[in-house]
Amino acid sequence: MSTQRLDLFISALTELLERTGDEPTILQEARVLLQALVQHDDWLPDTQAQPSAERYQQYPLFVDPLGRFSVVSFVWGPGQSTPVHDHTVWGLIGMLRGAEVCRRFEHRGTGQAMISGDTERLVPGQVDRVSPTVGDVHEVANAYDDRVSISIHVYGANIGAVARHVFDPATGAIKNFVSGYSSPLLPNFWDRSADVRAALG
Repeated sequence: MSTQRLDLFISALTELLERTGDEPTILQEARVLLQALVQHDDWLPDTQAQPSAERYQQYPLFVDPLGRFSVVSFVWGPGQSTPVHDHTVWGLIGMLRGAEVCRRFEHRGTGQAMISGDTERLVPGQVDRVSPTVGDVHEVANAYDDRVSISIHVYGANIGAVARHVFDPATGAIKNFVSGYSSPLLPNFWDRSADVRAALG
């Protein structure tokens, strides 16, 4: 399996972030890049597509050395979902396999029930966005009870190390959390030595 599509996506996103720090521009242009990536389901290694019976998995695909962005595969087992949560940085969600259902919320303060907003269904090739500037609080679930779904997330930071929040929608109560990653080691997708050796004969 070739990771060339992922390589090209990371290169293009790096160039975009070196060119501008304007969030609306980043969200618009990076959305096009991510949509091009998730229109093809032939590049994600099986090791980064494994579900767990316990909870959804968050596998790191790439973390920018300067902390400007991270790329993550979210693997949803049948019926798995997140709590209501935020991100505190910009993010894009591209659906690769299966489907997700996302419900947005508005936090009105501790002691007040949260307002439930629109519910959207994301299918392969589609991209959604989150950010404190465009709407940052939601819950996400695998749309299927009988199959795995996988989405590719891009965030404007090393999301595994970002201090974030989960919310009780009934009371608005906030709890701090840091997601970390499901894989303790970042896989080296950029080691091309085997390909080069094979080409040399």
